[in-house]
Amino acid sequence: MLRPEPKPLILVVEDEEELAKLIAVHLGEAGMQAQICGRAAHASRFLKRNFANLMLLDITLPDQSGFALLEDLRAEDIAVPTIFLTGKDLETAKVKALELGGDDYVTKPFGYAELVARIRAVLRRSESRDDLKITKNARVIDAPFEIYGGHVQPGRLEILFDGNIEKIGRKELGILSYLQDHEGIVITRKALIHAVWGIHADVKSRSLDQYIVKIRDLFKRNGRSLDAFRTVHGVGYIFDPSGQSSPAAESE
Repeated sequence: MLRPEPKPLILVVEDEEELAKLIAVHLGEAGMQAQICGRAAHASRFLKRNFANLMLLDITLPDQSGFALLEDLRAEDIAVPTIFLTGKDLETAKVKALELGGDDYVTKPFGYAELVARIRAVLRRSESRDDLKITKNARVIDAPFEIYGGHVQPGRLEILFDGNIEKIGRKELGILSYLQDHEGIVITRKALIHAVWGIHADVKSRSLDQYIVKIRDLFKRNGRSLDAFRTVHGVGYIFDPSGQSSPAAESE
């Protein structure tokens, strides 16, 4: 027996209580489920602990603007697709919403059939974007890159050392990609886990350690010690080929 398709969860961040309830009713009729948050702080707490397929976000909230909330979420690496809802039909507001990473912009008053159609369109786009992902931070179409003597080819899940081709796993690729993008700065263990596995993944530090050991072994058997990748005691790691990190970084 086929299981029913899970209903998309839409986070409705709207302080007008009656409007939020009406939106939730129409979403339910369209085969979706809604979670209402009347404050930016409530939405932030919810998304740090739960997954949502999409967020409907009012720009004007009692405790924080929708713009500021989206910026805070992006800083926490919470990349939920977002449609802004607002009574301001100003081009500058629309431009800012899109520049901040919003996926669409709907002006009040709006028709519920159109709102549902726009939600479905954004959900389709976000699903197709994820089709190309190998990990949360790496895609098969990413450009090859050099890292400490290895030539990484994301599209082939391979790394080349002087002509020797080594296969790498998805998580190893995600870790190497993150190191390459954050060269010379301290990386917390939590940030690395969130970047590769996702912010809601239940991944223990021991699992991360196992993948890092595999990466070190990979470089070692190809004549690279990877000594530029060091542990920062009590914090995480640093990848510093230039050797300019502080003394707090210790070799692992």
